[in-house]
Amino acid sequence: MTSTLRLPTTSTNPNPRTNGVPGEGRSTLRRSLSSRLSRRVNRVPPSAIRRFFDIAATMDDVISLGIGEPDFVTPLPILNAGLASIQRGDTAYTSNAGMLELRQAVAEMLAQRHQGPAYDPEKEVLITVGVSEAMYLAMQAILDPGDEVIVPQPSFVSYTADVILAGGVVVDIPTYMENNFEVTAAQIEAAITPRTKALLIGFPCNPTGAVMDRDELMTIARVVEKHDLVVISDEIYDRLVYGDHEHVMFASLPGMAERTIHLGGMSKDYAMTGWRIGYAAGPGDLIGAMRKIHQYLIMSAPTAGQAAALAALTDPAAEEHLQQMVASYDARRRLIVEGLNSIGLDCFEPKGAFYAFPSIRRSGMDEHEFAERLLVEEQVAVIPGSAFGRGGEGHVRCAYATSMEEIEEALERMGRFMRRHA
Repeated sequence: MTSTLRLPTTSTNPNPRTNGVPGEGRSTLRRSLSSRLSRRVNRVPPSAIRRFFDIAATMDDVISLGIGEPDFVTPLPILNAGLASIQRGDTAYTSNAGMLELRQAVAEMLAQRHQGPAYDPEKEVLITVGVSEAMYLAMQAILDPGDEVIVPQPSFVSYTADVILAGGVVVDIPTYMENNFEVTAAQIEAAITPRTKALLIGFPCNPTGAVMDRDELMTIARVVEKHDLVVISDEIYDRLVYGDHEHVMFASLPGMAERTIHLGGMSKDYAMTGWRIGYAAGPGDLIGAMRKIHQYLIMSAPTAGQAAALAALTDPAAEEHLQQMVASYDARRRLIVEGLNSIGLDCFEPKGAFYAFPSIRRSGMDEHEFAERLLVEEQVAVIPGSAFGRGGEGHVRCAYATSMEEIEEALERMGRFMRRHA
């Protein structure tokens, strides 16, 4: 029997002022409620990720491969730095742009680790409330109504929403497992129109775990320069790469520093999701515009979080913890990819982030039915791939940011599921 989950729906209380006409008050109220919302907000779809979290929260014995969050506690040297900041009484606002020492550390890290541009910490680096705020600021700063942004997909769910909320138009380019979910320069150039303003890329990729090599990024850079595009490059998973892959910072490519907004942060690499510290680096005019919006929207990122982030970037002990976490993710990555392939869920090798993105075509179901039935029948939570845009159809996202024991148990349950349905 097919089990279908349905979230509860809400109904509007009847308007008491109906003048005795059945339904008249309700229909008037519905028109009033719908008209007071902006068109761009109505165009943003609800998050399919949150929907599955909400369902899983009502069930017992669920193994979640859905949430994209490290299962590690923030490393002790970073925790101690944040705690010391609070104990010193550093509980006031910082500079709008963030602590200068942290901006200096970000600029130095990008130049040394990624051979990036020599950013001016005072004018070209901004500390934000996670990368999510940085992405929102970037779109608000560069887009006018009707401007187009090319977005390779599958991609993180907020990309489309942030473009829409800024009045822009998403031009999505699907990528596929046959090409390791990599986007090509030819695809990007074919999508460019007179209204194209920007290219938004995110590698290593959430949800696929795909990465891009230097030669491939160079061909994209030539298209970007030819058509005078702005690039927003989300590199939040820059340290979480595996095998022989080396991360390439897009702004480090020839000619790209002057047209790229580089986004990064502490959440994924350093297991600091709750500290809410991200950063943006780029040309002074673009970062200055983002800072202007940030001043009115946020004031400044959390003070204790900034102190903790400074330790993450400067304390050698924090780096040792990071390397241990990366090694653990790599072991989990190999376990889950091998396990998924062995039970008939074909999966390419992800070389970044902490996600596997297997095809579920052998199950005979689409990605929504697969995810719902797997949750009901075996209490394993995964996310339908189409939640992340075109190219995600026929896939599910499995996050391996959980223990080896839970991954092994999840694979056992998924194996039983596939034996029943494949």
